[in-house]
Amino acid sequence: MDYIVLDIEFNGRKFASDLPMEVIEIGAVRLNASLEIVDEFTAFIKPVYFAKLNSFIQKKTGIPQESIDTAERFPRVIGAFLQWLARSESPLLVTWGGEDLKRIVLDTRMHKLDDAYWLGVDYYDLLKGFLRYRGLTNDVSVEAALLDLGLSSEGSAHRALDDARMTADIFRKSFTELDFSYKQKYKDLHTNAKERRLVKNAVRLLRSQKKEPTWEALVEHVLKDKVKLDNPKKAAELQAYFEAEVAKKPKPAAPKPRPEAARKPADGDGDAATVSPADAMQDKAEPSVSESAGGSGEEQA
Repeated sequence: MDYIVLDIEFNGRKFASDLPMEVIEIGAVRLNASLEIVDEFTAFIKPVYFAKLNSFIQKKTGIPQESIDTAERFPRVIGAFLQWLARSESPLLVTWGGEDLKRIVLDTRMHKLDDAYWLGVDYYDLLKGFLRYRGLTNDVSVEAALLDLGLSSEGSAHRALDDARMTADIFRKSFTELDFSYKQKYKDLHTNAKERRLVKNAVRLLRSQKKEPTWEALVEHVLKDKVKLDNPKKAAELQAYFEAEVAKKPKPAAPKPRPEAARKPADGDGDAATVSPADAMQDKAEPSVSESAGGSGEEQA
């Protein structure tokens, strides 16, 4: 099996707009079964909208405006990329988060191209795999993961091919610890990670308060003024996520260590002091609903 480690960069905007952001660079490396890099792909893309890169994107990526001005449009570049991918039989795409594949699918549809390949290919979200492996709960950057694994960070961050190479280093280093039962196919999502995390935290909070979570109460007291539910598909998706969280069995609260005084002998008789279970067990503190609303933002590109 070949592993295709993929990364993209996309243009941005400084103001609210209904116009889509688009992929402006694709970078990928092909790893063989021995996890050796055997091939690479890189290309710039000239977007239809926001073709003039703003200062933030230029500073973040280091992509010269000239490279975008002279680049091919998405249909031609994605066609070349699909031909490059076809050299591998049944490859597994590896991404850092879910945004890269999502952006490719959105641009494919915007240009009215066939999205069958992207809906059918297996992919593995290495970010989630790395978090499971290291026992982390908050998202981390590629650079932070490299540091955590004691790997050097070579190349330029936020350049597609360099990021793909660095992600491949993380994949290779952690390969034996990854659970590939989590590989998946692309699925359209109408909610983002922040919104789903808001629901998850609210369910946990209500349970810690011995309250039964209901969708109606969640909409009224948590999602109101924080998440717009005017899109029926988004509302249904978020409700389904809520119901899945409610269906999970809550984890029992871990007991806190007994106070020091409880472990010391009582004065005079040498016997241990008696501590009731109520004193020894304390509920794990939970953030308030307003605090849990903060989340940690959307998935990374």
